[in-house]
Amino acid sequence: MAGGAAYQVDSYRSRTFTAFDYTYRVPALFAQGEQTLLPDLTLAGSARLDDHSEYGARVSPRLSMLFKPGPWSVRASIGRGFYAPTPFIEEVEAAGLSRIERLRGLRAETADSASIDFGYARGPIEASLTLFGSNIDHAVQLRNVGATRAELVNADGVTRTRGAELLLRYRLDAITFTGSYVRTDAREPNPDGTGRRLVPLTPRDTAGLTAVWETHDRGRVGLEAYYTGRQSLDDNPYRTRSRPYVELGAMGELVLGKVSLFINAENLLNFRQTRYDPLLLPRRAPDGSWTVDAWGPLDGRTINGGIRFRFGAD
Repeated sequence: MAGGAAYQVDSYRSRTFTAFDYTYRVPALFAQGEQTLLPDLTLAGSARLDDHSEYGARVSPRLSMLFKPGPWSVRASIGRGFYAPTPFIEEVEAAGLSRIERLRGLRAETADSASIDFGYARGPIEASLTLFGSNIDHAVQLRNVGATRAELVNADGVTRTRGAELLLRYRLDAITFTGSYVRTDAREPNPDGTGRRLVPLTPRDTAGLTAVWETHDRGRVGLEAYYTGRQSLDDNPYRTRSRPYVELGAMGELVLGKVSLFINAENLLNFRQTRYDPLLLPRRAPDGSWTVDAWGPLDGRTINGGIRFRFGAD
């Protein structure tokens, strides 16, 4: 309803968690409001207040807009948030905490993000284009300390991500075609303080194409293809950039009353990272890892099937 408004305030319970021998308490308060200015224009705002026992009071605001004139839509949002450092980052989870130095002198990460989405939907056609970006200050990174130890440090600079995503969908009777493409440019300061680098394990280009035929009470058949472009690699003695690869998949389901027969096939081209380089490192990494990071599928071609029974009334 034009001119309508909705408001919400939530009180969050205090969260308590421990990292090494540190105990943090984080009581929080969240408020959200929404205002319909015109029949096709809505504004929304929210804010969260966290009272962190280690990093003090932090406010995380967000403002968003939805504009829907006819078959078009425009969504935009901008916001800021913070994240308290923790040793449980992806690189540490893979090898454990035994070789990681105690946390000391770390600053909280802060991030500013923004996105805008243009959409169109009419009849059998749907399309959307999303532009997104973020800046992260004091991002936590893993840095080697000698040959057998590693530590977590704040990046000396801003981690910047910029990108765009295109999505197209077309329905032709019982068949739905979907195509997507994502372009990402993510760069961060080098942990050793020498310039900037591409964020590891972040492909610059990814794309997908799927086609699904589906008829009610008869079954469905689907085909899919996904492309993953080159990725920058970190601490990999065999290569500095990954290989691009394509994954093909197929699925089918036949409905026979209350019984369904299905089959799924993944990675039909049988692409495996181990066809090109070993997983095992020549020697154990300072953070305790024995293997390189996975930049592609580790499992080969996979095919499985089964029978599904439906009980009760339709």
